[in-house]
Amino acid sequence: MTTYLLAGGGTAGHVNPLLAVADRLRRREPDAIVLVLGTAEGLEARLVPQRGYELLTVPRLPFPRKPSAAALRFPGRLAGAIDGIRSLLAQHDVDVVVGFGGYAAAPAYVAAWRSKVPVVVHEANAKPGMANVLGSFLSSHVGVVFRSTRLRGGRQVGMPLRDEIESLDRRAHRDEAVASFDLDPSRPTLLVTGGSTGARRLNETMSKAAVGVLGAGWQILHITGEKTDLTSTDLEGHHLVRYCDRMDLALSAADFVVSRAGSATVSELTALGLPSVLVPYPVGNGEQRHNATDVVGAGGALLVADADFTPAWVERTLVPLLLDRAVVADMAVRAASVGVRDGTDRTVDLVLDAVGRASSSSQNSDLSETS
Repeated sequence: MTTYLLAGGGTAGHVNPLLAVADRLRRREPDAIVLVLGTAEGLEARLVPQRGYELLTVPRLPFPRKPSAAALRFPGRLAGAIDGIRSLLAQHDVDVVVGFGGYAAAPAYVAAWRSKVPVVVHEANAKPGMANVLGSFLSSHVGVVFRSTRLRGGRQVGMPLRDEIESLDRRAHRDEAVASFDLDPSRPTLLVTGGSTGARRLNETMSKAAVGVLGAGWQILHITGEKTDLTSTDLEGHHLVRYCDRMDLALSAADFVVSRAGSATVSELTALGLPSVLVPYPVGNGEQRHNATDVVGAGGALLVADADFTPAWVERTLVPLLLDRAVVADMAVRAASVGVRDGTDRTVDLVLDAVGRASSSSQNSDLSETS
């Protein structure tokens, strides 16, 4: 029986792929023990127990980026976290540590390396985080989502997707999707989404530019998010949805998408072969712009800066594109060319390979000692 410790969390970008891998490990090995290492403050504190997994916690340790009292205390706190995780590894007889980035991952990588427990690293963003850069030096099993990701030893495995997206047949579900959102089955659909909380720039621009899109013969399925002032429209064919708990149906209804460029979003769009306009979130370290590199390079998406995504840009660039259905169809093919549908299985295969190699190495060592 194998014991897996999956480390990571903080945001949905870390937690969701972690849970997808946990579920697939449990499906493949029903008798396996799957534990999760995270913090008490991150999203994992709620989602992991809800999914039925035991959450082991470590202190949240932000890496200090400038001199301060916290920076002076950091080495001691990090050493304490590493020692605590080593105790957990021994206590639970962990066979492999699988890290997804975030505060829990960095000390887990070091603890596993010091305890001679194999390490597997999964990096979701095209621009790697500091924890996974560290992990890549302690492991020969490093998986990345995007082909363009530069991470030591990285091999493309793709994003572990939600089951409902991984297995989605958009064509088979289109009629259900159209009926669910009260759409016109005879018109193509532009899906606009900024995530569950919404994106102000996307909402403001598309509400002002909707007339041009509708005039091009399209309809708009606009998921505004829960934190928005955009609650109504007088335009027929502009369908506002504040929150969508069936994104599989929204994606089944879509023929083109306008969205942010989070790793999961880009991975889902390319896996499903959906052409898009990607508007990276302008705050942070620029990872969303990097996430768009592969699909934009393949011709499956357009990239536009947040400040440049204006009603004038939509009228000048997006509307003419939507009028050319042959171009839209070609972009769909190009988007699919960089998509990965089986990222969960590829990641699990990487984990199992690490476990197998460690077991084989241990057996060979035991044989050499007895000979």
